[in-house]
Amino acid sequence: MLYQLYETQRSLMEPFADLAQAAAKVYANPLSLAGQSPFSQRLSATYDLMHRLGKDYEKPEFGLRTIEVDGVEVAIHERVELDKPFCELRRFKRFSDDTATLEKIKGQPAVLIVAPLSGHYSTLLRDTVKTMLKDHKVYITDWKNARLIPMSEGEFHLDDYVNYVQEFIRHVQKVYGNCHVMSVCQPTVPVLAAVSLMASRGEKTPLSMTMMGGPIDARKSPTAVNNLAMNKSHSWFENNVIYRVPSSFPGAGRRVYPGFLQHTGFVAMNPDHHARSHYDYFKDLIKGDDASTEAHRKFYDEYNAVLDMDADYYLETIRVVFQDFSLVSGTWDVKSPEGKIERVRPDDIKTTALLSVEGELDDISGSGQTRAVHDICGGVPKSQQTHFEAKGAGHYGIFSGRRWREHVYPVVKAFILSHNAQDTAGSKPAAKPALVAVAAKKPAAKRAAVAKQ
Repeated sequence: MLYQLYETQRSLMEPFADLAQAAAKVYANPLSLAGQSPFSQRLSATYDLMHRLGKDYEKPEFGLRTIEVDGVEVAIHERVELDKPFCELRRFKRFSDDTATLEKIKGQPAVLIVAPLSGHYSTLLRDTVKTMLKDHKVYITDWKNARLIPMSEGEFHLDDYVNYVQEFIRHVQKVYGNCHVMSVCQPTVPVLAAVSLMASRGEKTPLSMTMMGGPIDARKSPTAVNNLAMNKSHSWFENNVIYRVPSSFPGAGRRVYPGFLQHTGFVAMNPDHHARSHYDYFKDLIKGDDASTEAHRKFYDEYNAVLDMDADYYLETIRVVFQDFSLVSGTWDVKSPEGKIERVRPDDIKTTALLSVEGELDDISGSGQTRAVHDICGGVPKSQQTHFEAKGAGHYGIFSGRRWREHVYPVVKAFILSHNAQDTAGSKPAAKPALVAVAAKKPAAKRAAVAKQ
């Protein structure tokens, strides 16, 4: 019933949001009678803010058309490589008519970025993808909104997520011989499970795994997000946050955790911050500060665009990751597409180098939660394990923004490059391994030196 009420309210608000947008434009136009009022700028700003607070936010585009590689502009073609019922595997293929640049990008490492399925679209990692494209062949998982997936496609479980990741890894390996995997936040757990299962079967595993800000062991430094998942029972979540998709969507009848509930939770974590942000936007509109207002729009166009998650996947993630701690306890069993039950054993990973990244101020995945991956991957030589803490970075700062580009990315780039010289049989890297630990507390010059090794 709550989902239906939300959709009814949203439908009723839509025409008023459109009217507010029109009024904002009228008052902002100096050629109109309304635009000549001494209060026109303030009224335009008021209506603009009303429009943005009341509008519906759709899935954004990645919008990556070109990047610059060593001063040369390279064209980007975004395409779907694999289309699964609940996810698309997207590739950002680079093109250039500069021979030297083309030869350079051909030899760069292939990286599969596994985006979170936790309420936002994969475009939340736009800055991650854009930065990585300068030095890598980039693929990304683009998870679909469950309310748009017909019931005929069946259910989606956490096991299916793990199996999708394995299929995507094999696809990239088939094209390039092998690849590197990067997981951001929530997917650190299923990605580690996928690679563990591949290792246990004797399959070729990725050259490296980069785990960024994820709840590998949510018992360490639990955050407000962790506490909610830990302190409420499984039945509480099923009875209070799971609803059926209304009849107006293709996925009508599907049980989901609605995106609007997740968004409400995000906002409730820092209500004062969001209130200040909107008020600052209002003042910037009055001042005519186009750069600041556009930055605000871009951020909230992404932040406010949310998707529904299939109920089975959501509830199983709560249980496995935040209640039973099945990964670190060694009790997680995953069903393969063929119906075989397999135990997840991270110790079986032998030839995949491991990098963990945490933000000092991360309020989503607390300190030590991601670093815990090193404790359970005992089969990976210590010389092939690296941990990096980004000083001053919150959760989003480790994969987006200035700190990502200036501090985290150089470490990720150097780590991937140092473990890229590995043959298809899975032999050890020929290149010098990365340092076992990267201390962000060191001076900037020393951090730069470490990142180049």
